[in-house]
Amino acid sequence: MTQTYMRFPEGFLWGGATAANQMEGGFHEGSKGLNIADVLPGGKKRLTILQEPGFNFEIDKDKYSYPNHEGIDFYNRYKEDIALFAEMGFKVFRMSIAWTRIFPNGDEQEPNEFGLAFYDRVFDELHNHGIEPVVTISHYEMPVNLVKEYGGWRSREVVTFFERYVNAIFNRYKNKVKYWMTFNEINSGLIMPIMGLGFSIQKEEDKYQPTFQAFHHQFVASSIAVKACHEIIPNAQIGCMIIYAPVYSYDSNPENVMYALQEERLFNHFCADVQVRGEYPAFIKRYFKEHNIKLDIQEGDLELIKEHTVDYIGFSYYMSRTEKKEKTELEKSQGNIMSGVKNPFLEASDWGWEIDPIGLRISLNKLYDRYQVPLFVVENGLGAYDKVEEDGSINDDYRIDYLREHIKAMREAIEDGVELMGYTSWGCIDLVSASTGEFSKRYGFIYVDKYDDGSGTLERKRKKSFFWYKDVISTNGENL
Repeated sequence: MTQTYMRFPEGFLWGGATAANQMEGGFHEGSKGLNIADVLPGGKKRLTILQEPGFNFEIDKDKYSYPNHEGIDFYNRYKEDIALFAEMGFKVFRMSIAWTRIFPNGDEQEPNEFGLAFYDRVFDELHNHGIEPVVTISHYEMPVNLVKEYGGWRSREVVTFFERYVNAIFNRYKNKVKYWMTFNEINSGLIMPIMGLGFSIQKEEDKYQPTFQAFHHQFVASSIAVKACHEIIPNAQIGCMIIYAPVYSYDSNPENVMYALQEERLFNHFCADVQVRGEYPAFIKRYFKEHNIKLDIQEGDLELIKEHTVDYIGFSYYMSRTEKKEKTELEKSQGNIMSGVKNPFLEASDWGWEIDPIGLRISLNKLYDRYQVPLFVVENGLGAYDKVEEDGSINDDYRIDYLREHIKAMREAIEDGVELMGYTSWGCIDLVSASTGEFSKRYGFIYVDKYDDGSGTLERKRKKSFFWYKDVISTNGENL
């Protein structure tokens, strides 16, 4: 019997993904306020700096560079870039709205018209090219004022400010955006609360209590957003967004198997359980007890969370993670803000992220088995050094190979019975790396002439992968 493969469904949402803070630039244009990404230093030490206690959310240009301030100048070049996305055949473009373009300080009563008008222009341009926007409401872009004056998501007051923000954008863009997501990689706050939760753990501070209280405030805010979206834009879909990295046990030692299970449930499932199932899972209640975590849950919070769950799960997939209960420094691997132990069966990228296409199929199956809601791969890609040849070409066959194998894994998952909405490759145009603040860590189908030292013309060039992905989309994943 000849084996046949399930085709990608008709209407599959092919496209690319970005974030405002990594590409827009326009640091102070249009009355934009200062956000968290604006104060993040560039360079390979970024994550180390952010994980040290007491980060002060101040700009120090004598000490650091700030590549996010200019990004790739999408703020002024969006028409050129959207035309290139359309040339590839994008059905959707995942982007974020910069919160500080709409509410520069975060706590204003009225939104900033300049910011609202900018996204009107972007959405109109996308629609002119037949591309649907997929909008992340909060993508590591909290107003710095809310961090300094209120303590970020530690504060219940921030829920009110977020509600004001989502109501403003839902009402403004109700006829322009029908795919939304609430918080980007919400579970990242477990490891690095600065970017996702808007605060730095202070010296000698117990990290557990403020982190999980902040998560509770985000869960309430997410449900408020879901409720508002369904009421204001009844035909819209709104999802959550998590990092997903399946956790493998290093070996068959039951101690390591149990440890891997506990790590997977906490990191991969906790936030999704609350946002999709609408309640705190049993395993987290034990975790709270063991870490002496006592949440301040206000009347009506749990009912709100239960009644207003998300429509789908968006997730980023870059790598799997291998764990053992006791590990040495030499055994550790690098990854998307997380580390495990090195997997001897996997190769790694230039930045040490292990490459595991089968892990994407595993992830899709695990998520669908657990939640039975549509899934959307909204980030996946290879950060690599790209070389411009003398004739101007960029032959990124390594990126094509990476993406091809991951798309094959998605096709296998569809054959397994997974309901998959779409795929937006991360950094479809080169941008500032979130983890390192570098331009040299490139993901795009489109090369941007910009370098780590700040030099470059910002000229756009089509890479070899540009034409490959165009063919993938035009054949709905048949030609890989």
